[in-house]
Amino acid sequence: MAGLATSFGSGAMTNSINEIPNVEVMFVIGSNTTEAHPIIGTKMKQALARGAKLIVADPREIELAQDAHIWMRLKPGTDIALINGIMHIILENGWEDRAFIEERTEGFEKLRENIKNFPPEKVSKITGVPVELMEEAARLYTSVDRAAIFYTLGITEHVCGTDNVKSLANLAMLTGNIGKESSGVNPLRGQNNVQGACDMGALPNVYTGYQSVTNPEAQAKFEKAWGVPLSPELGYMIPDMFDAAVNKELKAMYIMGEDPLLTDADANHVQKGLESLDFLVVQNIFMSETAKFADVILPAASYAEKDGTFTNTERRVQRVREAIKPIANTKADWEIICQLANRMGYPMTYNSPEEIMEEIASLTPQYSGINYERLGNKGLQWPVPHAEHPGTKFLHEGKFTRGKGLFEVIDHQEADELPDEEYPFLLTTGRKLEHYNITTRFSDALEEHSPEELAELNPEDAKGLNIQDGDRIKVISRRGEVETKVWVTDRVPPGVIFMTFHYWETPTNVLTNGAYDKVTKTYEYKVCGVRVETLDEAERAEQTAK
Repeated sequence: MAGLATSFGSGAMTNSINEIPNVEVMFVIGSNTTEAHPIIGTKMKQALARGAKLIVADPREIELAQDAHIWMRLKPGTDIALINGIMHIILENGWEDRAFIEERTEGFEKLRENIKNFPPEKVSKITGVPVELMEEAARLYTSVDRAAIFYTLGITEHVCGTDNVKSLANLAMLTGNIGKESSGVNPLRGQNNVQGACDMGALPNVYTGYQSVTNPEAQAKFEKAWGVPLSPELGYMIPDMFDAAVNKELKAMYIMGEDPLLTDADANHVQKGLESLDFLVVQNIFMSETAKFADVILPAASYAEKDGTFTNTERRVQRVREAIKPIANTKADWEIICQLANRMGYPMTYNSPEEIMEEIASLTPQYSGINYERLGNKGLQWPVPHAEHPGTKFLHEGKFTRGKGLFEVIDHQEADELPDEEYPFLLTTGRKLEHYNITTRFSDALEEHSPEELAELNPEDAKGLNIQDGDRIKVISRRGEVETKVWVTDRVPPGVIFMTFHYWETPTNVLTNGAYDKVTKTYEYKVCGVRVETLDEAERAEQTAK
């Protein structure tokens, strides 16, 4: 998502959720919205009921693909080629927004030259999408005044994730679909409050509000506020942390509200990193798989047991209010952090989350006009630069954060690991409606409804492997293996297997590739090579090995 920073700022939705029902054309790419973001999926269905058109680009026949006017079943990892191919068609037909390009962008001529390298016939061979579908998608996307792009982790979880996002930014600017209502480029954040965490500087290169740690002015401002010297050095990103732990360069970790052993790629490497640490602290509301490796567990209170704010995918800062007192020996996260800081010799004397919000507003430009009283029941969408500002419904009206939007030349890039003779299937991963990451596994009702992993396998592949619906199989990659039950379905194309990461009994991320995007270092969860064995075959192989 950080790729949007070049032209657009941080990786939040440029527009608002309640604008979706008025969108005329929705282009959903790399997002199983109705399952991963069901509230936003409902808004999309409202738009369809009002007559909107829907373009879907996804390897799987997700629910939205069934509702789509155009469904482009592209090969996983070929998004850039597809987007470039669509832009080629737009330019060939003169469907671009010349006035917007001239007034609000730069770098167009370089983009146009590069796009000549992606004629639709060539792109069709790369992506598997028929030329006529690309042509119809280009025509439909450019035929209205209000067209919006929506994407999720299917775009960002690739080694070229940042470039995928930049390509979508190129498409939006090429057609003038940015800086106005019911349009824009709208990343749907992958987890609750991940937007708020990033806004608050939970990244290794920025303070709150994306103020760079390498900026001397920002450093001086925060040093004055916090009364301590601060380092201008960039910190570790997630893959760096586990590499450094394995190499004994990183001695301790404090993991809060995350379960990397289940959710990070190449989980065996993650486990090796955790085991290599001298000291591990885990702060969580459940006993997670990662917490089982902890030296100290700090039991945290849930959202219903504390006051504070969350910031959602549309940049809306919302209050959360304590409904019940913290259960047993738990505390709110802010209280735990304050008590720990005090015992380590740094005084944190906040009396309430409201007081913390006051400090946030004093140091964070996008939050300057926010306080508890103003947030009320509906919250405010940043940027809110001063106390009289009503909040910002959509971004980039009139101009971009950097002035003019920059078109960037982006070329197709292969995934780090593709299927081959030894590992002939392509594994791609995602979520299902019934579960939210791993935390909902603690719900008896949801567990009864969806108790186990069901790897999706195409009927053609199942027939070739003599696998029946409901059989148990072993899925093997270069990094590990897991056992799972199979759902034989044409939701996935031949040669592709889809699995979720919700089940600790079937830790899918043992299989996934630890390669990552060059900018964000987001893992490539969406593409890796695997092979499939029936359990009988697997048992015979084990006996032969013995």
